[in-house]
Amino acid sequence: MLLSIGAFLVVIGVLVTIHEAGHFFAAKWVGIQVPRFSIGFGPRVVGFTRGETEYVISAIPLGGYVKMAGMEDDEAQSVLEGGAEGVPVDPERTFDSKPLWARAMVISAGVIVNFLFAVLVYGALAAAYGERIIRITQVATPEPATAVGPAAEAAKIPFGSRVLSVGGTPVSSWGGIRRGIVDAVPGPLPVALEGGRTVTLMVPEGRTARMEVARAIEPLIPAVIPRVEPGQPAARAGMKAGDRIVAVNGKPVQGWNDFVRVVRASPGLPLPIEVERGGQRVRMTITPATEREDGPEGKPITIGRIGAYPPEVPTERRSVGPVEAVKTGFKDTWDGTVSILDALRDLITGRTSARNMGGLLTIGQASGQTARMGLDVFLAFLAFFSINLAVLNLLPIPVLDGGHLMFLAIEALRGRPLSVETRIRLSQLGLLIVVALMLWANGNDVVRVIERFGS
Repeated sequence: MLLSIGAFLVVIGVLVTIHEAGHFFAAKWVGIQVPRFSIGFGPRVVGFTRGETEYVISAIPLGGYVKMAGMEDDEAQSVLEGGAEGVPVDPERTFDSKPLWARAMVISAGVIVNFLFAVLVYGALAAAYGERIIRITQVATPEPATAVGPAAEAAKIPFGSRVLSVGGTPVSSWGGIRRGIVDAVPGPLPVALEGGRTVTLMVPEGRTARMEVARAIEPLIPAVIPRVEPGQPAARAGMKAGDRIVAVNGKPVQGWNDFVRVVRASPGLPLPIEVERGGQRVRMTITPATEREDGPEGKPITIGRIGAYPPEVPTERRSVGPVEAVKTGFKDTWDGTVSILDALRDLITGRTSARNMGGLLTIGQASGQTARMGLDVFLAFLAFFSINLAVLNLLPIPVLDGGHLMFLAIEALRGRPLSVETRIRLSQLGLLIVVALMLWANGNDVVRVIERFGS
């Protein structure tokens, strides 16, 4: 819990700071007066004043703001920002006194910095850790009877098949298989398998849907248990580290994914399991514990768990030079941006349920989970969340950066700005929309917790 809270505060603190710093330095550069730079909303908790700017940490750690001279009357969230300070304003240094290009640059600077931060982090990870390569082309795929949506295409590949090529391009790693699907042109995609068989996948429109197909195809990992959790069903039944799962319910186990599939589908049901230990066969019966987790459309489902840890995936690291690292930074940032835009499109068109939206609890859980997985995974999550923050801020909703850019675009077309009264009314509407979305997302978190533990 403490790790999740700490990781959440790091994610929010770092990303809000760099976003607002983008606005701040751009405003200073074009000569706009900045009375306050705040991390958080609401009443001031601590801070100091240097020059004309007060730097503060405020009571509500859910964002931040840069208060620019001349924008107070346009901000419907004045109360959230702690109210007006009554600082003397130089008329020549107000936001509205600057040319259109300067104002557009100041408003855009926050999201630009968020995108550049993602490029920097992804590039640094590539330079420091290299390219992660999984030299496995034998795959685990979903059961055709249970696969739905894009995952149904992945289920066309028989479980345990060894993939030779995707779209005519030979593959030698699991990453090559995934890239072949994600980067494919929508439509028929031939996948050649060992033994002379070819399966044709129908690649869907939209990068997010193609990524779902690719994510449903996993490397086939041997079902060797590296560790069991004390006191859990596996340990109580006598399973030990180093055991290789041979069969469950009398059926041979092809790999770890196959074993997990059976366990998850058998909450509370005794499972006869046969393992290989020291060259001998050992039989035991394990009854998976019953647990709840989020399933499709955010609805909780019941699954079985036995407390056996998964084996590590054998990987290689290929060194990446500076130029390739920079290219990787831009490519991963672009891929993340497209993925988020596709998700937004699916949400707006109804292809994805609004119940899938998550709030602070979801962010905190993801922050904690990635932090536990290692620094590189946490930093990659930080970069992706930075992209998310940038894309959401560009939505044309008044009070967001995209809303301010919309006002400037209207001014450019009309030759004059909207009236202060109109901007205030639109900003109030935008604030209501943002608050409603936040309440909905956080409400989904609460409902998921109640459904998971209340039944």
